[in-house]
Amino acid sequence: MSLRKAKAHIQKYGLENNIMEFSVSSATVEEAAKAIGCKNEEIAKTLSFIVDNKPILIVVSGSSKIDNAKYKIEFHSKAKMIPADDVEKLIGHAVGGVCPFGVNENVDIYLDNSLKQFEIIYPACGSSNSAIKLTIDELEKMSNYKKWVDVCKIDQ
Repeated sequence: MSLRKAKAHIQKYGLENNIMEFSVSSATVEEAAKAIGCKNEEIAKTLSFIVDNKPILIVVSGSSKIDNAKYKIEFHSKAKMIPADDVEKLIGHAVGGVCPFGVNENVDIYLDNSLKQFEIIYPACGSSNSAIKLTIDELEKMSNYKKWVDVCKIDQ
């Protein structure tokens, strides 16, 4: 059902032909990169957190990690990931397929600066065996993001 929600959202932008479905898992960054044939850092992983008792998503480069100090400056709270068992209920997609498309209405979406170094990125598409090929401009248009943030450690 989650893949259908993401597809319905993506169809509004005419990019449904960019969706890829795999016969293997793409639930982790490594699995997704292998299935697609790209570098880990080109995967746009979507992380889910609770801020002020509200779910948020932050889309970051696949090789990036959250910098707790930067996160606290941006969101005025400690980084608290949503427990895996609660992600689907709060976000609208299960772990392994979380993406910024077709999410529940009350979820704010942020894009991290770690993505800006790429022309093409590959977010999940609502299931643990799907992805979509997008430019950064397409991601901006389709994600209904609130703003760009800088909450990741610098990739080395």
